Amino acid sequence: MARPDNKKFFENLTGAGKAIAVLTSGGDAQGMNAAVRAVVRMGIYVGAKVYFIHEGYQGMVDGGDNIKEATWESVSSMLQVGGTVIGSARCKEFRTHEGRLKAAHNLVQRGITNLCVIGGDGSLTGANLFREEWSGLLNELVQQGLIDEDAVQRYSALHIVGMVGSIDNDFCGTDMTIGTDSALHRIIEVVDAIMTTAQRLDLNYSLHVWVCVCVYLALVSALACGADWVLIPEMPPEDGWEEKMCEKLSANRAGMKRLNIIIVAEGAIDRNNKPITTDRVKDLVVRCLGFDTRVTILGHVQRGGTPSAFDRILASRMGVEAVLALLETTANTPACVVSLCGNQAVRLPLMECVQMVSSGHRSFQNNLKTYKLLAHRKPESELPHSNFNVAVLNVGAPAAGMNAAVRSAVRVGISEGHKMFAINDGFEGFYKGQIREIKWGDVGGWTGQGGSLLGTKRTLPAKHVDKIAEQIRKYNLNALLIIGGFEAYLGIMELLAARGTYEEFCLPMVMVPATVSNNVPGSDLSIGADTALNAITDTCDRIKQSASGTKRRVFIIETMGGYCGYLASVGGLAAGADAAYIYEEPFDIRDLQSNVEHLTEKMKTSIQRGLVLRNENCNDNYTTDFIYQLYSEEGRGVFDCRKNVLGHMQQGGAPSPFDRNFGTKISAKAMQWISKKLTECYRQGRVFANTEDSACLLGMRRRALVFQPVVELKPETDFVHRIPKEQWWLKLRPLMKILAKYKTSYDVSDSGQLEHVVLNRTKESDATAAI
Repeated sequence: MARPDNKKFFENLTGAGKAIAVLTSGGDAQGMNAAVRAVVRMGIYVGAKVYFIHEGYQGMVDGGDNIKEATWESVSSMLQVGGTVIGSARCKEFRTHEGRLKAAHNLVQRGITNLCVIGGDGSLTGANLFREEWSGLLNELVQQGLIDEDAVQRYSALHIVGMVGSIDNDFCGTDMTIGTDSALHRIIEVVDAIMTTAQRLDLNYSLHVWVCVCVYLALVSALACGADWVLIPEMPPEDGWEEKMCEKLSANRAGMKRLNIIIVAEGAIDRNNKPITTDRVKDLVVRCLGFDTRVTILGHVQRGGTPSAFDRILASRMGVEAVLALLETTANTPACVVSLCGNQAVRLPLMECVQMVSSGHRSFQNNLKTYKLLAHRKPESELPHSNFNVAVLNVGAPAAGMNAAVRSAVRVGISEGHKMFAINDGFEGFYKGQIREIKWGDVGGWTGQGGSLLGTKRTLPAKHVDKIAEQIRKYNLNALLIIGGFEAYLGIMELLAARGTYEEFCLPMVMVPATVSNNVPGSDLSIGADTALNAITDTCDRIKQSASGTKRRVFIIETMGGYCGYLASVGGLAAGADAAYIYEEPFDIRDLQSNVEHLTEKMKTSIQRGLVLRNENCNDNYTTDFIYQLYSEEGRGVFDCRKNVLGHMQQGGAPSPFDRNFGTKISAKAMQWISKKLTECYRQGRVFANTEDSACLLGMRRRALVFQPVVELKPETDFVHRIPKEQWWLKLRPLMKILAKYKTSYDVSDSGQLEHVVLNRTKESDATAAI
């Protein structure tokens, strides 16, 4: 049910008189601190009292100093810290009725009737039981003379909102749990490092991924690093798997591949329920192939390190959403979990989520299907023969994840019977004839490579359509997959316009967005943007750390993005920035002065370091130098300033796990669309496609991957500034300001509504971009 007036709703949404407690329970996960920070600051922002409960449920049972009121300053400098600074502990006593009675007494003494629980399914199930018993517990406390009847009336209902913090991603109802993306970062960092060593030593490695219960990390890391074999409990290998695996490893070695990666999840079994351990796999490889094999046990390293940009943003959004849910709750509202579906925040009944089986998780099933498709090539005799030729090219600036997308397109195309062609150097290479057939083995090892191995340029095709048409005829190309940024978007429209003159362009064409700027209309996210955000976040962390021994310093950081403020805004949210200046939100000297005064006041009372981000094209006159000089002058005597232009480092480096998997899955879906269109458009021995829906952009829209004719995206595009006219992430900017202690309104129109858990959504939704 839609809220009648979102602005008025938020103005009336007050936490005055309410007390909210936040705790982390169970195993720790990177990003929990970002969630705690968001709950505390959003709670204080709306006028509620917010309490820390240290050491999880144990602290709630023990009471005393374990339950402390939180202040704005008490969550400063915790955004980038891994684990949980308020502690987490298993608590046997809370599982007993007597333990829950003690906990209830400790909460009532402080007037706490709103709990935000960050943990796994066990922690959330315990919270729900506590809520159901609440009135009975209060009556017992009255009978024991520990509280009076008036307290029972005042604190009659306990409200629970959960956030799932778990590296396992084994909770149904959410695409990603807090900590999963960071754990994938740790795994991929180790795998990438081992790859470098193996290239030199010619070793065969078996990597064992330690995963508790759920094997999501094992499967997704296998997808992200292009593992040769993955063994997980949910997919016991067929009888004779040992011989098949050794055959594949032997074939790889014959093809001069130095490194083979086998990922074994804890609990892996064969069809006879016999455990498959790393020792068993190692002994098999050594005995059958004689390869020098090493085993790397990752263990708790997956829980360590700083949280990724994705986890910080997810946790911050969920923390704010949790407070809104607590303020809206009534006595009849069921305990809920705030979660992520696609790119949309949702609220789901807690117990519905807990009762679902984790292996039914649609994100897990999608990854399993994609891995099977890309990792194991079928024999030629089993492949369909389509007689279609499909070309893939990269257009625009390089973006991390492009190579993963190309690999996926090539292998899916081959699996569907097509002959795949690679075009080097974008449209420039296209008209120059830099075209070659590309085979399954040619893209091995591409997933983790940064940049564009095909080569990419910003050249547009309009001036060369005659030569491009000639190349299409020469190679008998039947479909095009274009992977790139705004130039790719412009390019596919120019090819579409050329159909009236050149019949060669009457073929299916689809574009997949890949640009660090995330400025392509028709898609909330682009391949490469997550890697750039992590580069910004990591750099900001290091820059702030450089001032750890210096009192009161403000850093002015310039980010890329052209006229699109995505990197500055979302990077600012992930890094805990005090302000982010962007083109989409015009500002003047009064705004700059207000920001300086706000930061000066904070510096006098609490924080020691400030962070201000500026998008490169946000304003022609208020340059990075100008803002640096303004802050330096106005902050004189209170803080000093430093500036840093991040530049092209935001485009470099190995792709993040998110970009590897996003690129892999969105490209696979694009190729499946091409196969369908080729069949539909094949008439009288040739492919002919001249309808608007045969030239599409595949983008993520809120919860789903959607194919959209590019002509329909024209009205949504600001061509002068190369950005979409409406951008979803602008709704996150007030969140960043609130967490930086600004008084501002917050648009709740996008906040979650209570829904029910649905595992089998539409086919479009099944391809959600969350990894």
